[in-house]
Amino acid sequence: MKVRTLKKDKVNIITLGCSKNMVDSEVLSGQLRAGEIDVVHESTKRDHNIVIVNTCGFIDKAKEESVNTILDQVALKQRGRLDKVYVTGCLSQRYRDDLEQSIPEVDAWFGTMEMPLILKRFEVDYKAELIGERLLATPQHYAYMKIAEGCNRTCSFCAIPLMRGTHVSRSIEDLVIEAEKLARRGVKELMLIAQELTYYGLDLYKKRMLPDLLKRLSDVPGIEWIRLHYAYPHKFPMEILDVMRERSNICNYLDMPLQHAADNMLKAMRRNITRAEMEDLTIAIRESVPGICLRTTLITGFPGETIDDVEELKGFLERQRFDRVGIFTYSHEENTSAYGLVDNVPAEEKQRRAEDIMEVQQEISLEKNQEKIGQTFKVLIDKKEAGRYLGRTEFDSVEVDNEVIIQADKKLRVGEFVNVKITKAYDYDLEGEVVSPIGIPAGVLCS
Repeated sequence: MKVRTLKKDKVNIITLGCSKNMVDSEVLSGQLRAGEIDVVHESTKRDHNIVIVNTCGFIDKAKEESVNTILDQVALKQRGRLDKVYVTGCLSQRYRDDLEQSIPEVDAWFGTMEMPLILKRFEVDYKAELIGERLLATPQHYAYMKIAEGCNRTCSFCAIPLMRGTHVSRSIEDLVIEAEKLARRGVKELMLIAQELTYYGLDLYKKRMLPDLLKRLSDVPGIEWIRLHYAYPHKFPMEILDVMRERSNICNYLDMPLQHAADNMLKAMRRNITRAEMEDLTIAIRESVPGICLRTTLITGFPGETIDDVEELKGFLERQRFDRVGIFTYSHEENTSAYGLVDNVPAEEKQRRAEDIMEVQQEISLEKNQEKIGQTFKVLIDKKEAGRYLGRTEFDSVEVDNEVIIQADKKLRVGEFVNVKITKAYDYDLEGEVVSPIGIPAGVLCS
């Protein structure tokens, strides 16, 4: 490829948005490297001459961040610091025509399914056989594994199907091969991700196959934790929990976005479930896997939401006492079915409601954390920071959940497991001390 510099091309990939985007960037990195292209991820050294921005187009704040990042890279190109700026990902998929007009300095725009076209720019052919050959952007001891692309759900607020298409499962065989390769590289924790995990296999095998996939992955030597993200509550396949209960390396952790608790909001959001059904489901899940930690995500400020709806949601949280909760303010997205509704909750009020709801969860989280004082947990060391170690229990995912702060006299290795006795509890974090090396897992469950 002809560029202005005589140096060999070096590509820097900047990833915005969710973990699914991160996996795409990692796969792209692996494909480029297989084509003998020098590639890095979010480098700060400024020794690259080409940038690929992998964008997010999910909600307004994410779109704004993506556009600003593109403009920053274009500015570097205009100052002669870069030769090429390419853009891919969800924002590019959704708004390509408008973006091409408004930011003509970008050299090329690509959609979410156009990785082979990106590679062509570097005279590299896409190699389907490179299963699992990706350049990890995470620490080497954990990795995200995308088991499917797209979504068949019709939630009224969500634009993901517009950007990612319909649900397409990856084969069990390919996923096992990838897990084996990742394990050989030192990965100990696999975080399974998809827009909707529980739909896995319906397109490819004509039945829900997540339990079968979990069994196969849990048999991979070296994989000590498998974590499930983004399960859909409607028609939840309870057999998943049977596998979770039977296999010690499948974390007793489930991320299941519920979005709301008021029936009128659930209906308007097209969630295909009622509050009573959600309550029955959470009871059944907890009975099936005692001690399981449940994480959910909520939306506030959806069109037509009232103060009474917010109070109902708060009461739902107080009753259900989820271990982890995240919250988004509603974003009015073009071409979704909710876009035809009047976005009648002001932005400031959406934020106020979100903060009000999270105050309820903050108290629940503190109470649950305080119950852990004096208990011992198996903890995975993620990093050392400011003279202390930060790790996670099996009940905590990366970035979104609690961390365990460890003041250790002896040196610990990032990526190792240790038994930690909890000595202090905070709203969203724990503090503890190492009591023994991992030999027999502590096995303490979340309350």
